[in-house]
Amino acid sequence: MQKVKLPLTMDIVRSAQKRLDYDGIIKADLLKRLAKSVQSVTSDANVTLSFDFDQRHLAFMRGSADVEVTLTCQRCQEEFQHKYGVEFCFSPLLKPEAVDEFPEAYEPAEVDENGEINLIEVIEDELMLELPQVAMHDEADCKASGNMTFGEIPVADERPNPFAVLKNLSK
Repeated sequence: MQKVKLPLTMDIVRSAQKRLDYDGIIKADLLKRLAKSVQSVTSDANVTLSFDFDQRHLAFMRGSADVEVTLTCQRCQEEFQHKYGVEFCFSPLLKPEAVDEFPEAYEPAEVDENGEINLIEVIEDELMLELPQVAMHDEADCKASGNMTFGEIPVADERPNPFAVLKNLSK
C-alpha cells in the first residue's frame, strides 16, 4: 500500500460506511503542539487507519502512529533520539450530553459542525500523551553516573522522649 498525505479532517461515519483503510503520513511541520513538548520532531508521523462499524453499529476509527522526536535527558542534560508509537480507537461523539453512556472500548472524538474530526489534532494528542514523563537515556548510554546523590545525608539526632516529663510528674 502506498503512503499518502492524510487529510486534515475526516468523517468517521462516512469513512466507516466505505470501510476505508489509510496508510499515510502527517508531516512533521504539522505537529506544532508536539514540537513544543520536545526539543524537535525529527520525522514525519507514520499513520495507519481503519474505519468500520461494530456490532452495535457504532462507527469507529482504529489506528496507530509512530514518530521520532529529540528529547533532553533529565540525568545528563544531553539530547537523544526517541522513536515511539501509539495505538488508538476512536468513535465520534455526536451528542456531547451522551458522553457518560459512551462505550469504554472507544475514546470519544469530538466532531465539528460537519460531523468531522480534526485528524491531525486527535493523533497529535495521542502522541503527546505517550511521551515519557521524565525523559532519560538508557543507563548504558547516559553520561551521568549511576549515583545521583550529592553531599551527605544528615542523620537525625535522637530526640528526648516526650513522655519523660510525665514520668517526673508522677513522683
